[in-house]
Amino acid sequence: MQIDEILRLAFKLGVSDVHFTVNSATAFRLHGHLRPFDAPEWAGRLEIDPSYIRVLTPEDTDNLARQIIIPERYKEYMATGELDFSYAIEGVGRFRVNAYKQQGNVALAIRLINSRILSFAELGLPEILAYLSRRPRGMVLVTGPTGSGKSTTLASMIDLINNERYDHILTLEDPIEFVHSHKKCRVNQRQIGLDSKSFASALRAAMREDPDVILVGEMRDPETIGIALTAAETGHLVFGTLHTSSAAQTIDRIIDVFPPHQQQQIRVQLANTIQGVVAQQLIPRIDKPGRVAAIEIMVATPAIRNLVREGKTYQIISQIQTGAKFGMQSLDMSLRNLYQKKMISKQEALNRAADPESLQKMIAD
Repeated sequence: MQIDEILRLAFKLGVSDVHFTVNSATAFRLHGHLRPFDAPEWAGRLEIDPSYIRVLTPEDTDNLARQIIIPERYKEYMATGELDFSYAIEGVGRFRVNAYKQQGNVALAIRLINSRILSFAELGLPEILAYLSRRPRGMVLVTGPTGSGKSTTLASMIDLINNERYDHILTLEDPIEFVHSHKKCRVNQRQIGLDSKSFASALRAAMREDPDVILVGEMRDPETIGIALTAAETGHLVFGTLHTSSAAQTIDRIIDVFPPHQQQQIRVQLANTIQGVVAQQLIPRIDKPGRVAAIEIMVATPAIRNLVREGKTYQIISQIQTGAKFGMQSLDMSLRNLYQKKMISKQEALNRAADPESLQKMIAD
């Protein structure tokens, strides 16, 4: 089996992810649904060698992994049990790959990355995200579960800056996903594990690299978050991601990773630097094939900053619900709008709602 052949087919079909694992056929995720090659849905649609439509053996998955992992990193993978890296096929596109062991066997999860960075309009993102991208300094967080489109949204925000400002953009990623060309900005992209050993060490070094804009691919430990907050305090515009589902939960998560004696200091730093939180998830569409983003948006008004400073994050949602004039919207407001535009089903909206009972009343009205 040739992995490049499978990945070319994945791009042609417009799938988002490819999975290789033992005792299952190769699987494609299309519009949010994961289906193996031998599923009825793919019958007659896979323009590929028929021998590929079979259950994979341990030898198959190991051979597929060796085709895209260089020998030095394969040794690292075998020693640690997991490895993140990017892969590219010229003339096709780029891929984010996670190789991992399961039950002693090799498995691969591969995310396809659009080679073209889409605009806010093409992605259907609210214009308030352009406002957040144009902030001169501070912290902007894009959050959501895995596969919610965070990287795509951030790439669009970085691209807007790259088209409008004369700055130095520095991205710290694991691995690098969207590749940005130099437009008005100089863009340097560092891959953790390849160009630097950790997010924290790369972020410390960033302070000596004269950046104006810093993208931190994942803020997952106190050291990284602390340095990012300091960078935002000292005049940089810092973008970051977390695996949280709402603005209030995002604020709590940042504060809770620190020990109790530091938390008040972090609240003050965060209140002073936060510019906005964008929490998103992807919902299957009913008007056409694909998915659409439901987005909660918090913009840091003086009232929001006070709530963060005073530890009253439970009141943030009420500020979001009444903050439409500032470009804010709750997740449920976004779901209602998508339902009213006949883009998603009522049941899907209620299933994803933060407060299904309240959304039911909003829809009924």
